[in-house]
Amino acid sequence: MAENVGSDVVEDVGKWEWAEFWKKEDWWAVWLGFFILLLGIVFYFPQAGDIKAKLEKAEATYGVQAHRTAKLKTIAWYQLADAKKKVKAKNSGFGKWIKKFSGKPGKWSTNPLDAFFMSAEKAAAKKEKASAKYEKVKAKEQAAYAKAMAAEEAADAAGFSNEKLNGEAKASITAWRDTHLKASKAKGKTKAKAYNKIGNLIGLGIAFVVFFGVGIVAMGKSPGAFAKGFVFVFFIALLTYIAANQATMKQYGIGYAAWAIFFGMLISNTVGTPKWAMPAVQTEYYIKTGLVLLGAKILFEKVIVIGAAGIFVAWVVTPTVWFTTYWFGQKIIKMPSKRLNATICSDMSVCGVSAAIATAAACRAKKEELTLAVGLSLVFTSIMMIVMPMIIKGFFPVDKQLVLGGAWMGGTIDATGAVAAAGAFLGEKALYVAATIKMIQNVLIGVIAFFVALYFTTKVEVAETGTKVGVIEIWYRFPKFVLGFIGASIIFSLFYSYFNTQTSGMGSAMVDQGIIKGMGDLFRGWFFCLSFVSIGLATNFRELSEHFKGGKPLILYLFGQSFNLVLTLVVAYIMFYMVFPGLTATI
Repeated sequence: MAENVGSDVVEDVGKWEWAEFWKKEDWWAVWLGFFILLLGIVFYFPQAGDIKAKLEKAEATYGVQAHRTAKLKTIAWYQLADAKKKVKAKNSGFGKWIKKFSGKPGKWSTNPLDAFFMSAEKAAAKKEKASAKYEKVKAKEQAAYAKAMAAEEAADAAGFSNEKLNGEAKASITAWRDTHLKASKAKGKTKAKAYNKIGNLIGLGIAFVVFFGVGIVAMGKSPGAFAKGFVFVFFIALLTYIAANQATMKQYGIGYAAWAIFFGMLISNTVGTPKWAMPAVQTEYYIKTGLVLLGAKILFEKVIVIGAAGIFVAWVVTPTVWFTTYWFGQKIIKMPSKRLNATICSDMSVCGVSAAIATAAACRAKKEELTLAVGLSLVFTSIMMIVMPMIIKGFFPVDKQLVLGGAWMGGTIDATGAVAAAGAFLGEKALYVAATIKMIQNVLIGVIAFFVALYFTTKVEVAETGTKVGVIEIWYRFPKFVLGFIGASIIFSLFYSYFNTQTSGMGSAMVDQGIIKGMGDLFRGWFFCLSFVSIGLATNFRELSEHFKGGKPLILYLFGQSFNLVLTLVVAYIMFYMVFPGLTATI
């Protein structure tokens, strides 16, 4: 497949050649993503024996009490779950080292140097302040625990057959779990330690040059020019994390993605992106590698835990919203670009930037069209992650805030991280439901990419050119990195299920809390950040404004997201409270 070097389109064009496996960007994204995941296997899987022993010890300690009734999740049930959650492959020596090595600039309030360096004295002062706050939260947790224990004992005395007492026990245990979540967060802040991140960040930057440079060489590009330009791109990525980790920005959810695009666009539209930096402005290369790593997070066994209700919300509502919004864009507001329309539809209905990248590649959208879609997503994600929990708290019935509210946010807020943050605002159960719905929705990235490639290849471009194409053209068009995304999901889902057959919780400890959070996620965030910086550095306001004439992209996004909000809420209520109320009671 020969690359169209001068194009501003998000995909390569040409014919298939076996050399693609080592010469094309998509395949290098697959190889590099799996290289990282393979390292996780090598360093974490040998711990399987120790992990299994720890989990069996937790089961022996809490198991009998935890499983004594099916009417409600008892305190012992949660204590068993907490004990198992503490068993993590990433807590090994290698896991701690790789976390430190791949660490991002830290959180700071008034002095940006705190993002890189903290003295022992300052760490001690921070720890003392956090300890005082933790003691207050801990006291509330202990009081909530005592109340929950009393309510559970009353329900137990009645053999868990009194619905009123069971309901009171559930409510008290839920209240305890919410205070427990707050106490856990507060406790984490008491572990402040002195650090100096500068050396590790320099080493990480060099490692990234080598890591991505291998593919650059294989693709016939200059490794020296890439390395020189990468210094600039990586520096902007560091500025991005510094801005995003400022306490106020973090509080309001203005994350690294928005800052990365802002800084990049500020440079490209004022002084201009230096020509010597352009060889490292590799938007698709970085994010496609990150998306392969994202695929490993889509674990089928975790998807089915929330049952048909969650699957229906994610897999029926999402395509319905996509098709309706695309129709609205073409027939009602007459979007000039079908490619921009499709990219915004995927961005808004599936999972934000990740789906936008896959769709843009499948339909050969222009880079400025992708930038516009991503920009809309980031703006509305920042708003929704703050406003939606407030609406749920203020207007939803108390007994439906956690499950219904979590499902609503999981199905509508674009970014996975924003979904988790919004869910945590409501409580532990809402966080679980929201994150699971979003994970189920993420499965559709590959599906959407395939059907968009099919539609644009056989319909749109035939109408544009008057030339019919063969079926093989769909293969040419299909973004190959999506195969890595799907493959990673299947492979690590099988690993997850295999370990769970050894003992309950082992799949999570080895895969989710090992390879994924202890390897893939550590680098995926960096790769996404580098991609967003590249988007900004390659974006010209003049070109972008041409696609925004008449405000049609904004109107399209507002219509689609409004429809998404209403339909997701209605379907979530029907599924969780009318069709599957028994499932909802067990969450």
